[in-house]
Amino acid sequence: MSITATLIGQIITFAILVWFIGKYLWGPMTQMMDDRKKRIADGLAAAERGVHEQQLAEQKAMQHIKEAKEQAAEILAQAQKRGAEIVEDAKGDAKAEGERLITAANAEIEQEVNRAKETLREQVVNITVAAAGKIVKKEIDAKAHGELLKDVVGQI
Repeated sequence: MSITATLIGQIITFAILVWFIGKYLWGPMTQMMDDRKKRIADGLAAAERGVHEQQLAEQKAMQHIKEAKEQAAEILAQAQKRGAEIVEDAKGDAKAEGERLITAANAEIEQEVNRAKETLREQVVNITVAAAGKIVKKEIDAKAHGELLKDVVGQI
């Protein structure tokens, strides 16, 4: 055989090999590469979406933290206001109670003064009766001269 026949055989074999590879291997291989390319693109897009969603979540978290701080400050202000109201109420109650106690003490003092005056009157009557008895040299009967004694007490 000649070199030409060998060369033609090799060309035919090469053409069959190229056709076989194109028909059975090249299509699935390019399909796999396209699928892989698509998966990589989808993964990159998902990562980009994830980064964007993370940024949104961080912004929302910061917003929630800000709102929580504002609510806490508002609750604290309300608590301080309520505390001041309670203190003022307690002061008012204490003042009213103090005034009531002062009024009761004044009434009690007045009663004690009246009792002391009454006791003093009785003692003055007894001293007056004793003095009058000594002056007259006879004993004055308190029952018999009750009106006279009441008149004396009224003048004192």
